[in-house]
Amino acid sequence: MKRHEFLRDLHKVTANRNYLEIGVNDGRSLKLSRVPSIAIDPAFKVVTEIKCDVHLVKATSDDFFARENPLAHLRGGRHPLRNLARGRSPVGYWKRTTLDLSFIDGMHLFEYALRDFINVEKHSDWASVIVFDDMLPRSVDEAARDRHTNAWTGDVYKLVEILNRHRPDLVTVLVDTEPTGQLVVFGADPSNTVLKDKYDEIIAEFEVPDPQKVPETILERVPAVRPETLLSAGFWRPLVRARNIGAGRSRGLPPLRRALAEYAVGG
Repeated sequence: MKRHEFLRDLHKVTANRNYLEIGVNDGRSLKLSRVPSIAIDPAFKVVTEIKCDVHLVKATSDDFFARENPLAHLRGGRHPLRNLARGRSPVGYWKRTTLDLSFIDGMHLFEYALRDFINVEKHSDWASVIVFDDMLPRSVDEAARDRHTNAWTGDVYKLVEILNRHRPDLVTVLVDTEPTGQLVVFGADPSNTVLKDKYDEIIAEFEVPDPQKVPETILERVPAVRPETLLSAGFWRPLVRARNIGAGRSRGLPPLRRALAEYAVGG
């Protein structure tokens, strides 16, 4: 299954109410969305028809998330009546919006993808689905930090080890999509600051000169599951139901972790 086919079906099984995309390029992935969306790219060149309510942001993702209210398009503005009903001032009140589905396909260097995840997680929760693209390079050349091939994943594959080592509370699933695989992350915790706190330490360890020492398991796609297998799993409906009724992390995450155990990297 190709990556855009997998992403199209993720929109269906997650029944997502909103969508965020980092790395728009020509719009081939954005065109799959039918819900309020935010799409970020400093140099997008959309050439396909978009069929959703979208805020196209021509900026770097770092600059976008540095804004005072980056998800304003999804929130629909201020909600003063709710505050007034509680006897509070309406000024400066924003209803928190949680991202249901996010797709990270920006700059193909691990430190950029890591910052994107840190920023996206702040606006997510345990039931959010976060997807990284280009996680299974097919060769060392394709995984180089300094691009010298037509097809290029860069070294974002390092996020697999980084997340598993520093954030074992997350559930990560590698998916064997064509051409270069994807990583699906469950169990986001917006209160967790480990990656931000250890960012410099992580960069110092993982930023190394080419050629990259890509693990054989990544090159051979050993830990990756078939996309059809993940999409047909039985946990999606309970996940959507729990998300929509606002089930808390302590109630919703444990059964999700059990359901995902057979698919998770290292699980």
